[in-house]
Amino acid sequence: MKIAQVAPLWERVPPPTYGGIELVMSRLTDELVRRGHDVTLFASGDSQTLAKLKAVYPRALRLDPNVKEYAVYEMLELSQVYQIAKEFDIIHSHVGITALPLANFVQTPTVHTVHSNFTTDNRNIYIYHQQQPYVSISNAQRQINLNYVSTVYNGIALEDYPFVAQHQQPPYLAFLGRFWPEKGPQHAIAIAKQTGWHLKMAGKLDIEYSKFFEQEIAPHIDGQQIQFLGEISHTEKIELLGNAAITLFPIAWHEPFGLVMIESMATGTPVIATSLGSVPEVIAHGVSGFVCQSYDEMATMIPAALELNRQTCRKYVENKFSVIQMVDGYEAVYEKIIKDRIDLNGRIHAAKIKF
Repeated sequence: MKIAQVAPLWERVPPPTYGGIELVMSRLTDELVRRGHDVTLFASGDSQTLAKLKAVYPRALRLDPNVKEYAVYEMLELSQVYQIAKEFDIIHSHVGITALPLANFVQTPTVHTVHSNFTTDNRNIYIYHQQQPYVSISNAQRQINLNYVSTVYNGIALEDYPFVAQHQQPPYLAFLGRFWPEKGPQHAIAIAKQTGWHLKMAGKLDIEYSKFFEQEIAPHIDGQQIQFLGEISHTEKIELLGNAAITLFPIAWHEPFGLVMIESMATGTPVIATSLGSVPEVIAHGVSGFVCQSYDEMATMIPAALELNRQTCRKYVENKFSVIQMVDGYEAVYEKIIKDRIDLNGRIHAAKIKF
């Protein structure tokens, strides 16, 4: 198949530090190439890929202070994609609503993976284009009625996540994620203080949430019980998660997937999380972690989580969230959409002849 993969331009593919969408896209794109598909990746020019790279801008937009209007570059990217749409069998968009109107004007089908939750502002646009094909990354994400072709869980390359048989001594809890109120870093701190555990925290701090960080997070960082590591590299991320006794995922929103959970379990570290969004689909309760109804319950489940088998956590991810399984799912989606389009065109052609 000739496949176009369309990436957001804010971060490179794969990301040097934090970037869930771009990491998933990197593994998907490279595995499709390994399987013999002719893949073109539309992304920032600093991206690294086995596919043919169509660079819209020389570097990730977040690295260039001169870029003021992100939407302009995204529209430039999509203009380039759809100008040569006939060169592809299928276009796979990961950029959200901006691709929806353009996809209606070409014969080549576009499938959209929705990587975020629907908002009050964008759901009407999705509904307006609800007949286009969509892929959800969890069943919980299906909050509005769209033409979902499949749910394909995100997958990781297990070789990138070395298994750690024994957590570090002295033991600690880990938190990894954006420092947003919805991601729950404030709740991770509360759990650590309630239980007396050490907590190591890492992730991206966005400017718009700097006040939240200054008021809710910074006052508790003492470099001893509560440590803040900032935005870390992939290697540092694996060390943080793999050496932890438990990873906390105390979200306060309906998480569409939550890559951190499978990254942690892949290293052998169980996850304790709140039961919101995709969490019950991602964690095997009592096997690879615990799905809790409250932050207080999360604190009480720490002793039980310490008893979970770390090798079982790893095996669970191997069996359900590998790159191989993810790409198998997307190949099936592409084949179905292309076949349906061919069948539809055939019926239209036959109807014209009959008329």
